[in-house]
Amino acid sequence: MPKLKTKSGAKKRFKLTATGKVKTAQAGKRHGMIKRTSKFIRQARGTTTLSEPDARIVKKFLPYG
Repeated sequence: MPKLKTKSGAKKRFKLTATGKVKTAQAGKRHGMIKRTSKFIRQARGTTTLSEPDARIVKKFLPYG
């Protein structure tokens, strides 16, 4: 069998944790900060893990982790 190709967009955006969860940056922080509340900006720092249904889709794009 040939090797499977990783989606290059996915490898730039997602990482798999040791337990198999999908880690990604917080959404909603690219532009339009002036209309966001301080609370939203503060809580959207760092990274988050995707929900199970979303993680299942992303894992197909990352066949080798």
